[in-house]
Amino acid sequence: MSSSRYRSRNRPAPAALATRNSTSRRGRVSDADAAITRDASPWASLHQELLDLIAWRVLAVDFRGYVRFRAVCAYWRSSTACPRGRGIVDLRFHPRQWMMLPEGHGLYPGHEKLQGFVPFFNLSTGAFVRVHLPLLSDHCVLDSIDGILLLLRDHDTVVRLLHPFTGDILGFPPLKTHLSSVIGSTSWHKWCNIKNINAAAMNVGADEVVSLMILGAYGWSNVAFATSGQRQWSVSSSLNRRSCSPFSFQGKIYAVRYNRSFTESEVLQIGPPQLEGVEPYLPPPTVIARCPASTPDTTYLYRLVECAQEILVVSIRHNYKKVPVYKLADLMLGRAVPTTCIGGNALFMEGRTLCVSSKAFPTIMGDTIVFLDCRKHYLAQYHLGSGTILSPAIDISMYEMSGPCSIICHIYTCCFRKRWNKGEIACRGQEDKWQVKEK
Repeated sequence: MSSSRYRSRNRPAPAALATRNSTSRRGRVSDADAAITRDASPWASLHQELLDLIAWRVLAVDFRGYVRFRAVCAYWRSSTACPRGRGIVDLRFHPRQWMMLPEGHGLYPGHEKLQGFVPFFNLSTGAFVRVHLPLLSDHCVLDSIDGILLLLRDHDTVVRLLHPFTGDILGFPPLKTHLSSVIGSTSWHKWCNIKNINAAAMNVGADEVVSLMILGAYGWSNVAFATSGQRQWSVSSSLNRRSCSPFSFQGKIYAVRYNRSFTESEVLQIGPPQLEGVEPYLPPPTVIARCPASTPDTTYLYRLVECAQEILVVSIRHNYKKVPVYKLADLMLGRAVPTTCIGGNALFMEGRTLCVSSKAFPTIMGDTIVFLDCRKHYLAQYHLGSGTILSPAIDISMYEMSGPCSIICHIYTCCFRKRWNKGEIACRGQEDKWQVKEK
């Protein structure tokens, strides 16, 4: 083989080599280098409007896909919006389908054995990634809002929002300023209750002021809300204690309120906070829909969940024979027609309900609801199409499980805020307490 042929196969072209060297020296690509790149590939010469359209469609599917899209070439990177620095205030950059994955074995986020890395998985694509988040060494994770982590700093209880992929951080008042509004017989009980979160929602105003609402689980009879930069939390009027299954969606909190006999129920909408005027305030909850009434023989309990950008209302009966699912939009119009298809997704139902794509996880059956059957102590699968309970989601009782767990157990653990942030697996029945971080 001649030396000229050898050089042509193994060495880059002079123009490409010049571009690479100039990039490494200056850390950026000049207009002349970008022109060379566009001339070399037709993809790099896409019209700006077409490039924007593709970029936002990629972003609508997956945030990390958008990051990879911008990394294709210098022209694509310079022609699209950078998420760093705007990961929280720009709702388009929220990693909505990404959820922190519980490790198990007591390896909570920030454990020294994890060396600052935290695993995440995508509910729609099944992708897994490990992200370096050393900040969690002195923070605990309370909740996830559209993929944004809600953190509590150990030494001063400051609440912070963290975008796990851009590193953007936004601070809120210390949660201890809300301690006087939390119910508890002792100060220790109040501190235990204040970290039990049932739902949290964030809203971004036109001036990019971020407001945050938190509704607790135990000892909270109201909603705490604040904006970034404030010194203390404001408190809403008391909610009815029969308001259950709170759920956040598009900056608001939704909940189901029952009457005294639990025979009738209605869906409430809470927020967002009103920031105009001298002092911010939270409007009282509004009734937006009524759920089908219970019968003398059966009591219905309802759960709310987001699926394909709409809210579903799941009806649970005490005998587990039927689990009808309604669209909230239909209930608002007075139509109570159960749906039998949810786009091939599966709903994992507990304190927090998750919508997972069965196409991304082959072991999960589509158009099903996975929940704990308390009578038989296993995860049951209810098929919406046939209206029957199929075989168990896992082939072993939850109280007999040992060894490695399936992805179904990890996803089910994400429904428990009290276990999801402690590195435990809900199917194994450990106690809800910190193994290392006793604070």
